[in-house]
Amino acid sequence: MTGKRIQAFFLAGVLAGSLLLTACTEAEENNAANESGTEKVQTESAGESVPESEQDTVIVAMSPEAEPESGFDPVYGWGAGEHVHEPLIQSTLTVTDENLEIGYDLATEMECSEDGLTWTVKIRTDAYFSDGEKLTAQDVAFTYNQLRDSSSVNDFTMLESAEAVDESTVVFHMNRPYSIWPYTMAVAGIVPEHAYDETYGQHPIGSGRYLLTQWDQGQQVILDANPDYYGEAPEMERVVIVFMEEDAALAAAMAGQVDVAYTAASYAEQEVPGYSLFSCETVDNRGFNLPAVERQTLEDGTVIGNDFTANVNVRRAINIGIDRQELIDHVLNGHGTPAYSVCDKMPWYYEGSQVEYNLEEAQALLDEAGWKIGEDGIREKNGVKASLEIAYPAGDSVRQAIAADCANQLKELGIDATSRGVGWDEAYTLALSEPLMWGWGAHTPMELYNIYHTNADTGLAEYSPYASETVDEYMDQALEADSLEESYELWKKAQWDGESGITQEGDIPWIWLVNIDHLYFVRDGLEIAPQKLHPHGHGWSIVNNVDQWSWNNQEG
Repeated sequence: MTGKRIQAFFLAGVLAGSLLLTACTEAEENNAANESGTEKVQTESAGESVPESEQDTVIVAMSPEAEPESGFDPVYGWGAGEHVHEPLIQSTLTVTDENLEIGYDLATEMECSEDGLTWTVKIRTDAYFSDGEKLTAQDVAFTYNQLRDSSSVNDFTMLESAEAVDESTVVFHMNRPYSIWPYTMAVAGIVPEHAYDETYGQHPIGSGRYLLTQWDQGQQVILDANPDYYGEAPEMERVVIVFMEEDAALAAAMAGQVDVAYTAASYAEQEVPGYSLFSCETVDNRGFNLPAVERQTLEDGTVIGNDFTANVNVRRAINIGIDRQELIDHVLNGHGTPAYSVCDKMPWYYEGSQVEYNLEEAQALLDEAGWKIGEDGIREKNGVKASLEIAYPAGDSVRQAIAADCANQLKELGIDATSRGVGWDEAYTLALSEPLMWGWGAHTPMELYNIYHTNADTGLAEYSPYASETVDEYMDQALEADSLEESYELWKKAQWDGESGITQEGDIPWIWLVNIDHLYFVRDGLEIAPQKLHPHGHGWSIVNNVDQWSWNNQEG
């Protein structure tokens, strides 16, 4: 057991924000000791190699936001949303590979009926829960019916019921065709019917690669390799997750008390002795909506639409009038990639979404839309100033900086742009009439659907007013497709079919800016397995293949 490292970790006062103070005072004490000729004894110094006896364990510092509020229960979001990972505690029917295509975990084969309303899935027969009970199709059916009734993160309205027809066969009866069901199966962990109750999230029983052996809420989680796991035994036998803010995580790395510490671009240039910076590409994007209908007040008093952004040429001008590389260089310190859609690099991404920064063409588009430069340098039309206020979630420093930079760039177009921090209670309503800096990105095409498809009740998209019958039809057809491959092509056509769509040549109701790299300080000697694209949320994705990590056994 890695007693020395873990004990040192807590004895140093690493929890919450206290480690930052500890690291600073230790440095001051060391300086004083050196001046007086006295040597300070440390349990483990920064940069020291991990002893060979401890090379079956890794300590990872994650954001406090990564700790699941409702515990480790898939019914209440664990394994989905910002907690996406490969099966850790619970097994899933499917997984996604490095290309975000579907592979099998518990499932051994699957078949969808011609009408798309029935999915039949065969499961392996050698999976057991950590309490020794065999995992059967009945547990799978029980789990999915629970998800249908109570899921707080994923949408399961397409599922009518799940039925176990024998010990190794489960049948999903659908309310409507849903071709991308395999992606939902990749984030739904299976729970045991015989041991599931309201306390399950605190003491989960699963069949995945690891067992949850300790959870000190607000502090740490300890996972130990499952000795009865049906797959290959994990190389990393123990995984310790500690929850702390970015500055504390940096201090923990500086003190040599964690092996992996998540960090932000603002800290990325720090020199951490014995550690190197590890960067993961993502589809964790930032961008803002542009209301695509004219301003109006609904019967309930809600204001929607924006007379300035309702003009498609205005939206097109903004899309090519923002220098994405400037955002990456100035805000992300180079640690990101340009974003042109909500699904860059995914199998369903339309590559024609990419645009080039072109200030002159953007200015020409605004001129064409009738917004002319006034004496004060701000564009006007019919006596109205061209103005925008880009809102961002208060407290999010990255979105704040991106919003401010975008506002400055838009001024070069003659748009009086500002930025303002708001709470989420205000943000959703505000986005119906003004741009809001969002964060999106998931391992499913439903991200496109949720953002752009119209709501049956309002006839407009949910998060920002926009509507296109053509886009809706393509996405509806994609869900009804006979195969995932066929659906990919339809998702791409929803983005652009040659005549209409949501890209620059089409309606462009959202402006996608950057995909933010997920950054980590990693101790020298720790080999992290190759990562697939991380989704939105700087959390559990890094440990999606922690079972394949290893130490290289170098002597210190």
